[in-house]
Amino acid sequence: MCARLTPLTPKEVADRLAAGRAVLVDIREPDEFARRHVKGARPLPLSRFEATHLKVDPAKHVVFTCRSGMRTESNGERLAACVEGETFMLAGGVDAWAAAGLPVETDAKAPLELMRQVQIAAGALVLLGVALGLLVHPGFLGLSASVGAGLTLAGVTGFCGMARLLALAPWNQRRAA
Repeated sequence: MCARLTPLTPKEVADRLAAGRAVLVDIREPDEFARRHVKGARPLPLSRFEATHLKVDPAKHVVFTCRSGMRTESNGERLAACVEGETFMLAGGVDAWAAAGLPVETDAKAPLELMRQVQIAAGALVLLGVALGLLVHPGFLGLSASVGAGLTLAGVTGFCGMARLLALAPWNQRRAA
């Protein structure tokens, strides 16, 4: 039988956290966590999950979360396998938590999440390539084709060159303390 995550509503999670009976673990990447997260959540990015040992008091419930709950749910077996006993997930993720009026920490000065930046840049380049291809010269359609090829390669290999380039942009560099 496969281990599963039991969904809990934001109120159920808040009650368990307030009673000291649970630990909330946010599996999003550091750039996502920095922008907005549940107050008191522990960051443990999915990309480093197995490499980082999850240390939690065995008497406490482990509740996993992400932005919308989809990433947590799709990785449920993997997450549950790293915890002794029953494991839980915040249904609807941080979005549902915030919608329920529960406290979130937000840093509006943090850059947009890297994958959102990739989506914006890729979409803008595709639109630019199509517009220039229709209005100036059909050769500009190659811009749209190359962005499409790059996104396909990123999906197949897990390597996104555009994300690597955007990560080097000045607005994505950590500010000095």
